[in-house]
Amino acid sequence: MDKGYELRRVARCGSTNGVLLGERSLERPVLLLADQQTAGRGRRGRRWHSAPGDGLTFSLAVALRRPLRELAGLPLVAGVAVARTLHGLGVGRSALKWPNDIVVDGAKIGGILVETKSFHGAIKAVIGVGINLRGAAALRTRLRREVAALEQFVAVPDPERLARALGDSLLTSLAAFEARGLDAVRAEWDRLDSHAGRKVRVRLADGRVLTGIASGLEPDGALRLATRSGVRAVHSGRVMSARPA
Repeated sequence: MDKGYELRRVARCGSTNGVLLGERSLERPVLLLADQQTAGRGRRGRRWHSAPGDGLTFSLAVALRRPLRELAGLPLVAGVAVARTLHGLGVGRSALKWPNDIVVDGAKIGGILVETKSFHGAIKAVIGVGINLRGAAALRTRLRREVAALEQFVAVPDPERLARALGDSLLTSLAAFEARGLDAVRAEWDRLDSHAGRKVRVRLADGRVLTGIASGLEPDGALRLATRSGVRAVHSGRVMSARPA
């Protein structure tokens, strides 16, 4: 994988993921940074809320050649890269919530959306990243759940400088993933797992709710859940709550 990327910055767009997915060429990785997204997305079509200037939103497009069955692990790979960068900035309590959230003391500070498509014999992966920079109180009131913002922990850096740091970390993790698959970041993900050993309730894609002890990752990146009826692998779902086991 190319060690560098082309950085583009726009004042406004609908969705940075959407823009990069729609491009027909990808000679090298591209990082698209938007000062404002008007149609930012999270998982399952949810909107990513951020007032202008209050959030960092960008997407990184890369070509990958890992087997398609392994790409479900990409949000985990990206999460490790983002948390690693936040630790470097001084947000030492940054952790990961399976499968695609970055949290600090349980409050969401960032999220990841990965989308893929076939591309000239490879896979184009577009990794969207959103980080709350400011305005946690207003966002908390609007969303009615716990959120955090970077300004609560450190001085907020210049957005482009932060995007470059995150882009560099993402490329490092993606290069390791290309070489060794999810095993390349598994140990680091385990160390950053905010729910390890905790009793969690997970809402599955079909609406059912499972309760069990979060017990790390399956080889394909699924959440391993130790339930009363045995170990279950959760491939798609949302952790609704967590408490000590």
